[in-house]
Amino acid sequence: MKKFVLSLLVAFGCVAGASANEGGYAWDKFPVEKMNDVAALQNGAKLFVNYCLNCHSANYMRYNRMKDIGLSDEQIKQNLLFATDKVGDVMKISFDPKQAKEWLAAAPPDLSVIARSRADIGKGSGADYLYTYLRTYYRDETKATGWNNMAFPDVAMPNVLWELQGQRAARFVDEKDHHDPSKTIHVFEGFEQLTPGKLDEQSYNESVGDLVAYLQWMGEPAQGKRTQIGVWVLIFLSVLTLFTWRLSAAYWKDVK
Repeated sequence: MKKFVLSLLVAFGCVAGASANEGGYAWDKFPVEKMNDVAALQNGAKLFVNYCLNCHSANYMRYNRMKDIGLSDEQIKQNLLFATDKVGDVMKISFDPKQAKEWLAAAPPDLSVIARSRADIGKGSGADYLYTYLRTYYRDETKATGWNNMAFPDVAMPNVLWELQGQRAARFVDEKDHHDPSKTIHVFEGFEQLTPGKLDEQSYNESVGDLVAYLQWMGEPAQGKRTQIGVWVLIFLSVLTLFTWRLSAAYWKDVK
């Protein structure tokens, strides 16, 4: 049994090590405190509807579920219902998947559980990936869309948030490969702002954090309630353990 467990640990370590050594752009940490910020989640829902729902659907999410983040039916109707007229409908789009595949080479994926599907053992959570991805677009005229991305090289989707972030270029320098001096590699040095956006860098990062928080929440709307229930269950079990221990001590004290 010990050998079996040890084999599993070694295998897991190899998988984690291989994932960590794949390289690529390091993911930034998503500000997890936003998951408990109702205002951030509401703003993220607004950004999602305005910038993502034009092409991407969320077929496993209903508009009225956003009441869980403090929005009323009336607020949802007035501010978020653009693709339907019923609060109980799912967040679908009218974009025909066949036309999308023909025009864009691939149909935009559904985003219902995108944050849960992008986790990487060696790099971070799906929220970390999305937070990095939406903040590392840069102009690249060699690409069909004119855009590229550090977290997702050769990405097919253009930067839909460019009006907020502005347009940036990426700076690279050529260096010798440490493993093979005969090869030259491109090393990323940083971004250069080409045109300003509607938001400054800090405000843009905050907005992306709100959007990612909503995407994370949308993948499991009940996660906040589940966490609260879990805390109360642990407290109950702790109190029950204390009472059981004292009851056991009282029961056995006269037994010799």
